[in-house]
Amino acid sequence: MKFAVLVFPGSGSDVDMHHAVTEVLGEKAEYVWHTEAKLESFDAVLIPSGASYGDYLRPGALTKSSPAIAELKSFAASGKPVLGVGNGFQILTENGILPGAFLQNKGLKFRSGKTKLTVQNTDSAFTSSYEQEQEITIPFAHQYGNYFVDENTLAELKNTNRIAFTYSDGCVDGSTGNIAGVLNEQGNVLGVMPLPERAVEEIIGGVDGLPLFNSILKRWSENNVN
Repeated sequence: MKFAVLVFPGSGSDVDMHHAVTEVLGEKAEYVWHTEAKLESFDAVLIPSGASYGDYLRPGALTKSSPAIAELKSFAASGKPVLGVGNGFQILTENGILPGAFLQNKGLKFRSGKTKLTVQNTDSAFTSSYEQEQEITIPFAHQYGNYFVDENTLAELKNTNRIAFTYSDGCVDGSTGNIAGVLNEQGNVLGVMPLPERAVEEIIGGVDGLPLFNSILKRWSENNVN
């Protein structure tokens, strides 16, 4: 399987993503600079965390001017998997690929550490290697981690089983419905705020993020390997 790690100016976890795919999964990955993004030859796209364009306007907002976005929308529409993590999740919402928006944390400060999540949907290409309602521990690092949707959108996300992960330890940053990760309608795009690529080896503090990457590989193998 061949992954594209889509890199914008200010991306910060691109190396972590590349390492998770190549060194832990043993699959292929290439860094793809946003102005040179040609994605059709890849099997999946990963959008790492960081501070794209320095978060100058809003986190993820200035990516709208990048030629990569038309490529990304086309790739997502093709049904292939797209994973946006942290700032990558913000990029997906700012460009209308996922619903919602991000506000500053309720405490108005940057926070980092580890958080506990509950797996709410194990039917997706990103979560099939987890157990339903499994509690996992994943690192996080954000100032704009407060995911917001209105009541109608929240009800729709619940009714269509598009909430992939929720915070199970209080959600002090304020996300609507304790949401930590959501899927698009087609189920091939996932945005998640905590950082699963930083939880793929015991040596760095745990492997609770590894099933997410294994799920992507598993679904691809089911569809492409005879």
